[in-house]
Amino acid sequence: MERRRGIVVRFGSRNMEVVDRASGGRVLCSMPGKFRAQGIRPIVGDVVEYSLSSAGQGRIEAILPRKSELPRPRISNIEQIILVLSLREPEVPNFITDRFLVMSSISKIPVVVVVNKIDLLEGKELSKFTGIYGEYYEIIPVSSKKKINIERMREALKGKISAMAGMSGVGKSSLLNTLNPGLQLRVSDLSRTLEKGRHTTTYAELLQFDFGGLIADTPGFANLELPSIEVEDLQDHFPELAQERGMCAFSDCIHIDEPGCYVKELLEAGDISESRYDSYFRMTRELKDNEGGKK
Repeated sequence: MERRRGIVVRFGSRNMEVVDRASGGRVLCSMPGKFRAQGIRPIVGDVVEYSLSSAGQGRIEAILPRKSELPRPRISNIEQIILVLSLREPEVPNFITDRFLVMSSISKIPVVVVVNKIDLLEGKELSKFTGIYGEYYEIIPVSSKKKINIERMREALKGKISAMAGMSGVGKSSLLNTLNPGLQLRVSDLSRTLEKGRHTTTYAELLQFDFGGLIADTPGFANLELPSIEVEDLQDHFPELAQERGMCAFSDCIHIDEPGCYVKELLEAGDISESRYDSYFRMTRELKDNEGGKK
């Protein structure tokens, strides 16, 4: 029987939906008992080989090796993370943005920063943000309400498997609905009191764009816990610090209170953003505290 390839996009109670890579059609597939007996189960994003019965029912025959995997929620083979944030209603603190960026870097998945709700901004709010992040990250300023840069967003997503991340309330679901109106995702009202949106997404699923490409609309994050990494490796996930490796007086400098620190000199000269360094400092302390708790 001919085997075809597809991507797992959704799970049911006993079956899973697979998007065929060649045709883009959706096929309902079952899992043979041999997989369950071995404790093998695909996750959303897995590339699988499947066969079709004469009745059009799919059957999973093989699960191909994963190129990448996000731990929470578990999604495989993501090619890029679309980090959506807003500078107003709500204003996402740079520290939260930096945590997302560090976690994306640790996962070794490229990130595109999407600044939503730019129609609410005044003066130099956007240019101040791009001045901090624009040298090291791709930034797409958009407005789902005014449909600004929506076509540019479609080009960034077309033909790729992406994961959308960001705090609740920044307009992820609204943005997806604007990009592809046929999705008709449920959108909750923004809580004006807390300036924090209610969670509207509760499970991982790959949504299919009419213009080509798949995206996981991941749940909003209330807490962003850093993965367990060595303190001295954190700087590798801040591009402006990583490029200065070896420039300090001591090769093991972590740019906190060591003498002869070149990074601190750059900070004092205004060549490194104070908010970025503050995020690095706070995450370094957090990692150190976690190390102490494990001893």
